[in-house]
Amino acid sequence: MVNKNLIPRKIRHLRIRKRLKGTKQRPRVSIYRSAKNLFVQFIDDTCGHTLLSVSTLDKDFKNLQQYGGNKKAAGILGELASKKAIEKGIKKVVFDRGGYKYFGRIQTFAESLRKGGLEF
Repeated sequence: MVNKNLIPRKIRHLRIRKRLKGTKQRPRVSIYRSAKNLFVQFIDDTCGHTLLSVSTLDKDFKNLQQYGGNKKAAGILGELASKKAIEKGIKKVVFDRGGYKYFGRIQTFAESLRKGGLEF
């Protein structure tokens, strides 16, 4: 039974998470979107470890762009995340959109991950 006090995005996220599981070979890419920033984690659900995390607040990102809350920032973050993941040996992932619609910043981020060489 789902708590009635949860917001609709959280309910959708819980429903999606029932089916998605990340492993060490194929981690789950979880994205959180705030008004001004994006936060991404590559998660191994079998042991509950975060393998890699990237956000628009990182120094690597800030060298390329200052503002992190638009589609351009999502594209740059996707490219950075895919480079770092490939350096760690991650080539295949499971994409967890976090209950957000596959639209706008989320879609741009996912497409730039694919463009960077990750499969999902």
